[in-house]
Amino acid sequence: MELIRGLHNLKPGHRGCAATIGNFDGVHRGHLAVLDQLREQATALGLPDTVITFEPTPQEYFAPARAPARLSRLREKLGVFRDHGVERVLCLRFGPRLAALDADAFIERVLVRGLGVRYLVVGDDFRFGKGRSGDFALLARAGERHGFPVVATATFSVDGQRVSSTRVREALAAGDLGLAERLLGRPYCISGRVAPGDRRGRGIGFPTANIHLHRVASPLRGVFAVRMLGVDGRPRPGVANLGTRPTVDGTRLVLEVHLFGFDGDLYGRHVDVEFVRRLRDEKKFDSFEALKEQIQLDAEAARAVFAVTEA
Repeated sequence: MELIRGLHNLKPGHRGCAATIGNFDGVHRGHLAVLDQLREQATALGLPDTVITFEPTPQEYFAPARAPARLSRLREKLGVFRDHGVERVLCLRFGPRLAALDADAFIERVLVRGLGVRYLVVGDDFRFGKGRSGDFALLARAGERHGFPVVATATFSVDGQRVSSTRVREALAAGDLGLAERLLGRPYCISGRVAPGDRRGRGIGFPTANIHLHRVASPLRGVFAVRMLGVDGRPRPGVANLGTRPTVDGTRLVLEVHLFGFDGDLYGRHVDVEFVRRLRDEKKFDSFEALKEQIQLDAEAARAVFAVTEA
């Protein structure tokens, strides 16, 4: 898969493609259906498929304090795109210049002159351009002028309701990891690099891999039974805390994972953490000893989860 960062990195060979546009947060089953639709048409037309996405998201640029919690970082999205067979991704930096483009200028600069789009698939509620002035009807008219069809995506439903990034966030916030997995088509996962921590866990017999989340807010928080991938070729079960660690007056959001039966060095390694079962909320304890006792209970609860799910 080829990643193109910004319009300035487009080359003549990138012109002529079938494309789709969106944030693709979480790359859920609805998104995957769009990618399947895109690939089918690209193959029929003998064209490469191209996903156009934004970093940061428009919501994060215009209202960072009110933007919804990220389901996936760019690196995580790209990994799902790659696994799903996407050929090219054009990632546009959403900043002052892109925000100032009106809808017609976006079409001309990105779709026509930039990519030479010959087929476009988007949601029928897609809005774009300065002041969100562009919509599906405007795109369709532009497609007629420039010679490319604009097709609406079909609604993808699970349990009779439309799949959306908002619905995935709601499932995660409620601790319903089973529903989140059905909406995503895979277990919810957070990826990151293991960084040095304060070693408090090691001192009480529960060493943890500390993973910085690189996001302002997380769609889920609490204590979980998890599996970690990227350790030694097989999923490793463990227990994790995702939060700010209030007992030690923490402020930064961090994911701490204790792996069962593993005591190796993971510093610097890039890992994936799959969330299997929510065990409880994060809470502040009156003492470090009380926290230690609860961690032992959490580890027992997580082991019981895996004793059932992996029996």
